[in-house]
Amino acid sequence: MTNRLRNDKKAVTPVISEVIITSIIVVLLLVTVIFANGYLNARLAQNEFSAMEQFMQTVGQQIDDVAWTVGRTQTMDYASQYGQVIFQNGVLTYAVYVNSTNTWIANFTTGALFFNMPIGSYNIANNYMQFIFPNSNSSFLIQGTTAPVSHVFVIERVPDNGNYIRVVVAPSIRMLNSTVTNAGYYNLYLPILQPSGNNLHISQSITLTATTLNVTSQNVNQIKITVSFPQSASGFDSTFFDFNSSQTVLPVPTGSSLEFYTGNVTVSLGEYA
Repeated sequence: MTNRLRNDKKAVTPVISEVIITSIIVVLLLVTVIFANGYLNARLAQNEFSAMEQFMQTVGQQIDDVAWTVGRTQTMDYASQYGQVIFQNGVLTYAVYVNSTNTWIANFTTGALFFNMPIGSYNIANNYMQFIFPNSNSSFLIQGTTAPVSHVFVIERVPDNGNYIRVVVAPSIRMLNSTVTNAGYYNLYLPILQPSGNNLHISQSITLTATTLNVTSQNVNQIKITVSFPQSASGFDSTFFDFNSSQTVLPVPTGSSLEFYTGNVTVSLGEYA
């Protein structure tokens, strides 16, 4: 038996065995490295996206700080390996009507800021929606001195306007009201985001500049505000922004006063002021 094995030319030589075993080990190492690299990139993208959620909430707060002081400028920089902030012009139009006759007095169209991350880098689920601030879907008109002037939320909708998961900062309306001797006083505030024309993308930054502050005044006994979506054909429709209603009607005491303040804010991407 021993002699037969020694003379068996079909047996694998030790050198070939070592080559086969070494090749198997190399393949296993390559598979492990590829898996570990993919896992690491996925975790890095997830952590970055979480950081950008907080950053975009800060952007919403800075819009409020800038909008009501003409000439004020604020630059915020961020670091992102997987995504980019873009400005989408003219995605929301607010229309204001007053009195029981529904008399139209103004239209205001504003853009919004998006942080876009390709779903190839990070994704949760198609049609995913998470409200950051306010933390639930609410009216585009929010009452109170601490009310925000923008909604911040996360949305993933594929394939609407690109395969991205997004953090969105969408301008909304803050309302302050008081009543004196049966007459109401209603102050409404809306920042209007506009492109500056200087979107260079040479650095990862957002510059906000307040250019004008306007006020529309009217004696009213009713206020109705509606929101529409000029770019709904591109996917930026009512389900994208997900306000709980597309209109709000405020029955107010006869002889009340409405003052609607709009602050025009230009948005520059990728340059420092």
